Amino acid sequence: MTGERLFNVLFLCTGNSARSIMGEAIINRVGAGSFKGYSAGSMPKGDVHPMTINLLKKLNYDTSALRSKSWEEFAAPAAPALDFVFTVCDNAANEACPVWPGQPMTAHWGLPDPVAVEGSEVERALAFADTYRMLNNRISTFTSLPLSSLDKLSLQTHLDDIGRSRSDVTREKA
Repeated sequence: MTGERLFNVLFLCTGNSARSIMGEAIINRVGAGSFKGYSAGSMPKGDVHPMTINLLKKLNYDTSALRSKSWEEFAAPAAPALDFVFTVCDNAANEACPVWPGQPMTAHWGLPDPVAVEGSEVERALAFADTYRMLNNRISTFTSLPLSSLDKLSLQTHLDDIGRSRSDVTREKA
């Protein structure tokens, strides 16, 4: 998509240590050249979860620039103009969000929190891998949308449908 405009996408979660960080990394790879991803949290943990970093490194992502940060950075006057804002956890969707300059399109793409999973190291790693898979599926669908040919209402419907997709939800516990 060379020559077309770059769309700025913000992924929001409460802690900004796993799901939103993965969203930022994935869209910067899958949507390179067309999308620029960011992530933030309403109550950032201050550090990216080690299992998030480990997974992304195993998948050959550069994790050096990933950091846990507040959504207030993106409501400031010097922040990049956002085109899309996706909440990826239930808490962030129910919180009062800042007013985003430019009125970006928003959608809720809620996902289970891999950080909350208890169990063995393998079970926890599987939860992070499932979260990555679900986000990768949703972001791949989003980045393949013909944005320039969709009116705003149709685009909003597509964004909401992506978030309601149940085909990518983690497998039930046996």
